[in-house]
Amino acid sequence: MKIFMKLSIALLLLLSLISCNNSDKVLTSLRPNDVILAFGDSLTSGVGTRPESNYPTQLSSFLGRKVINAGVPGEISAEGARRLPGLLDQLRPELLILCHGGNDILQKLNLEELRANLRRMYEAANQRDIEVIVIAVPQLGLGLEDVKLYRELTDELQIPLLSEVLGTLLADNQYKSDLTHLNGQGYRKLAEAVADLLAANGALR
Repeated sequence: MKIFMKLSIALLLLLSLISCNNSDKVLTSLRPNDVILAFGDSLTSGVGTRPESNYPTQLSSFLGRKVINAGVPGEISAEGARRLPGLLDQLRPELLILCHGGNDILQKLNLEELRANLRRMYEAANQRDIEVIVIAVPQLGLGLEDVKLYRELTDELQIPLLSEVLGTLLADNQYKSDLTHLNGQGYRKLAEAVADLLAANGALR
């Protein structure tokens, strides 16, 4: 009985810790006129499909809110970190969706520099009271697993992460246009996953 009680207490403590971590990741509910900025590279701009089928456009349709597509094909994270602050000041979004780093990974650039640049992007938004969610980018190769730094960084910053979605979609031929880009159906699936993440973290009510 004593062992059972100890296990029960330990389980309750663990559940309490999990609850605290989740509460730290709750987003402010988006109002109908709030602006969302989708920032990234070619996966955000929508390479591989028509302009109306990129993920920010489809996400805007799902949410009934303005989602601005700020994707620049070929951009590396250092360039993105320099570009973002001006856009935030110009557009003043309520939420930033950050999907960046794919070109760093493809070019085998230093991952610690990628981590630092992603942190700079987060800090640029945080300093302006703009909430952030991150989409994890996979490492090309067998399994297409997310690069670990995305989980590590978002856990540290206590912000929501969309994980294991891009890799799963890029591993399925029906959802991709080439090795590194999605097709319209794939971007729709990505937009649906982002909408689900927002709902799960309290941004949609």
